[in-house]
Formats: sequence, C-alpha cells, structure tokens
Amino acid sequence: MSTERNDGTQAPEPAAARPDPGAVTATALGSWPGTDPAEAARIIRGELGEPNLPHLAELPGRGVGSDAVGRTAAMLVELPVDLQPHGWRIVDRPGLDHRRAASALSTDINVLADIIGGEERPGRWLKVQCVGPLSLAAGLYLHNGERVLRDPGARRDVAQSLAAGIVEHLAQVRTAAPGAGLILQLDEPEAARVMAGTIPTASGYRTLRAVAGQEAAQLWRELAEAAAAGGAAQTVVSLPSSEEVPFSVADSARLDGFAVPVAGLSTGQWEDIAAAAEAERTVWLGVIGTDPAAGDVPQVKAIVDSVLRPWQQLGLPLARLHQVRLVPAGGLAGLSPEHARQVLARLSQAADALNQTVAEA
Repeated sequence: MSTERNDGTQAPEPAAARPDPGAVTATALGSWPGTDPAEAARIIRGELGEPNLPHLAELPGRGVGSDAVGRTAAMLVELPVDLQPHGWRIVDRPGLDHRRAASALSTDINVLADIIGGEERPGRWLKVQCVGPLSLAAGLYLHNGERVLRDPGARRDVAQSLAAGIVEHLAQVRTAAPGAGLILQLDEPEAARVMAGTIPTASGYRTLRAVAGQEAAQLWRELAEAAAAGGAAQTVVSLPSSEEVPFSVADSARLDGFAVPVAGLSTGQWEDIAAAAEAERTVWLGVIGTDPAAGDVPQVKAIVDSVLRPWQQLGLPLARLHQVRLVPAGGLAGLSPEHARQVLARLSQAADALNQTVAEA
C-alpha cells in the first residue's frame, strides 16, 4: 500500500511490490504508428491487458518533438533544447521546439488518464520509456555543434538532468494511472556504438572516443536509483541487436533486466541471458521483427520455438520462464496500425502458449 508523506501526498508503493505475475507476459517497446494518442492507448491497453504490460505510447509520426530524442529531451530539467538541421541542441532558454515536445508528452499523459479513468478494472502495471543517457548524449548537440557525447562533463550534466526529469515524469504518470506500479524502460539503441567508439563526430571525419563500460554502468545505475526513488518498481534497458551488446554492463549496473532482439544472438549472448535469468533478472526477448516489408506476423509456434529451443539448450528450467517478457524486436511506428495491433495480439498469444507449456511440463 502507499503511505502518506508529511506534505499530504501519497508516496509510491515500496520497492517490495515487484512486477512478478508468475507467468510469461508480453509488452511492446514504445513507439506506435499514427498520430492519435487516444486510439493508440485504447489498442495497447486492449491487447496488453492483465497479466501483460501496457505502456505509454510514443507517436513519432506527429513530427517535431515526438521523435525519441526530442521526447526525452523534453523531460530534461533546466536543459532546454531546440531543433537544428543536424539534430536537437541544448540552448539557454526554451523555444517553440521545446514547447512542442513538452506539450506532446503532456498531451499523451492526459489522454492516458482519460482512457484509464473510463476503465472498470485498470491494470496493475504501466511502462514508460525514455532514451537512456548514452544514446541521449549521442543524439544531443552542444552550442558548438558537437555531440554531448564528446564532452565528459556535458555527458554527466545531461545524465543528471535526465535523472531529475525521470522523477518528475514518473510523478506525472502516476497521477494518470493512480494505483498502478510503474516500470521504466531505458532505450539505448546506440549503446554498443558508444562503448565501441564508432559514433562519428559532427564533421563525420572522425569518431568519438569510446565511453568505458564502467562509466556507462554508473550512468545507468544512477538513473535507475533515481527512478526507484521516484517510484519505479523496475528499470530495464533496451539494447540493440549487435555482437557487441553490453550485457555485462547492464549486469554491473544492477539493472532489473534488459530487452534484446533474439534474431542473430550468439551462443555466448544466450549464455549471458541464462546468467541473467539465474540472477533473478527479467529478460525481455524481441521475438517479432518490425520491418514492414517482412510480411505476415510469425505464427505462435515459431515464436514459442524461438524461445524454448535456446532456453532448453542452455539447461534453464521451464519454471524460470516467468522471468521472460515477449516484445517486438523494435518499435512499431513503421508498421500500419492494424499490423502493429496484430503484433501485440500475437505476442500475447505466444505468451499464453509458453505458459501452457510450463503448466503441462
């Protein structure tokens, strides 16, 4: 239960309230096609009902400020941004671009509150997303036109501002979904390149120095700690499909889990997933591709096999499958609304099938 603070407001539920439904579940990574937040919220919450995990939709199709970097930049505290031809830039005072991004985010939260308010039985959990500190530093620019990533001090400032902004964001979302536990997803599509030192400079003629795994882990850990203080029950990092995916960094950051596409994972990476499962972390497996040219959504059997085969080869017990969430391999914004809905429905069906497999074992 929540408790009342001295100022009369409700403190978040204690960290002991963990999102463990005891079953395989499904969610999506955030982005959604179209421009209507109400329609997106209704579909997502309809397809990802209990015990699955609905999320606050991101609608990049709305334009400036609704893209991943702009949306997260709108959460920053005391670091306003504007949009330049090369990308989002930190500026001295907020302008039109910043206000548009903040307004879109606020609208999404208000619309979600209206949708939840009309539900007879709102779900117990809700997920929110933001770009993580590594990818945000790669996607934001300083006054001189260079990436934030190039300047260690600027990286730290942005990470601290993001941590403070996440606490505020969680508080706002909590008013829209009273009583729901919150899970934070950090999107780090550039994590492997940031730590490998392959992000180009603004000129494109050189690459920026690699960020050490120790610094990356510290940035993730500090953000997760801030999120926990703000009421998040879990922080999970979404990582790219790459041979250099930094699972070990996520582990040393003591995050609650990670999301990764299963296509192309090496044996060593599956072993890292097994170690994470044995350490009681959650593992979000991206089992459905998001290329609009790929054709029909995979059948349930194919999805189940893509999880069960490596799981059993690693010697993991079926009883640990409850630590798995099934997710798409990426965002769904590039699909048609109907195709995106089918992806969510198939993820839910595959989760049910895996749970049936466990029950019959």
